[in-house]
Amino acid sequence: MILLLIIGIVLAGLAVGAIISGVARSNQSSGVVQKRIQTYGFTRRSEEAGTGSGVRERLDDVATKMGASFANRSGGRATERLRRDLIAAGMYNTTLGKFFGYRILLSVGLPVLWIWFAATAGVSVPLAVLSTVLLAVMGWVMPATLVRQRAQQRLDDIDYQLPELIDLLVVTVEAGLGFVGSLQMAAGRVTGALGQELRLTLQEQSMGLSIQEALINLLARCDTPSMRSFVRSIVQGETLGVSIGQIMRDLAQEMRRRRRAVAQEKAQKAPIKILFPLVFLIFPAMFVVLLGPAVFLFIRSFGGG
Repeated sequence: MILLLIIGIVLAGLAVGAIISGVARSNQSSGVVQKRIQTYGFTRRSEEAGTGSGVRERLDDVATKMGASFANRSGGRATERLRRDLIAAGMYNTTLGKFFGYRILLSVGLPVLWIWFAATAGVSVPLAVLSTVLLAVMGWVMPATLVRQRAQQRLDDIDYQLPELIDLLVVTVEAGLGFVGSLQMAAGRVTGALGQELRLTLQEQSMGLSIQEALINLLARCDTPSMRSFVRSIVQGETLGVSIGQIMRDLAQEMRRRRRAVAQEKAQKAPIKILFPLVFLIFPAMFVVLLGPAVFLFIRSFGGG
């Protein structure tokens, strides 16, 4: 238990030191910014609203300060993939530094809490050390895993909604609207992740980008097979002057065939996925129910004989 207490004190000291340094830096930088802003007669919106969200803002500042240096030093494919996952998950307000900061806080905070609990509950030293290591690894790995799952779910939802969007665009384009006007009407009617991406695309287009550039940015944010076919078809149609209505009608049929193929593929994978719970969960219970009485009678008769 002395080893656990030493490890807990060291981890707690590191966490407290990192938090204090982050708060000090944020206070220093925010003080300089406030002096500059007050010179021009402005005040912070958070001060006018009150201190309800001050704790979360301080925590975000600390996490950003802690994770910014780590994000700058790490680099590589893993960091770039994490950045793409954050964008694909729709977490546009979460910077890479803030995300790394919260991962560091979880990697340190969870082991510290567990060591405190293990020291008070009398857990054995080997189990406590092993659990501490596992919690530290989980605190680092789980946030990235959750973001990746959320990104994949969001991209799947976008792929599922694309055929309906294309049908709406076909109707409005053939009714006489331009492609940008059709997108604006569809953005007001389509909900969910696809509606958010459409509104962001139209906002980029209104800020000066061409519709082709805005669609290419949309593809960079949501790089799925259906979105890739949609963007490339629209860009090629606008470049070559081909009828957009006919292109999108053929594209809608292709996407529906692709969605049917994906559903069939998932249906074929279902027996393999159900094999593990069937063998390890359902079959043992079934054998106990069916063979239990027979085994009991056999043992009883054998013992009696």
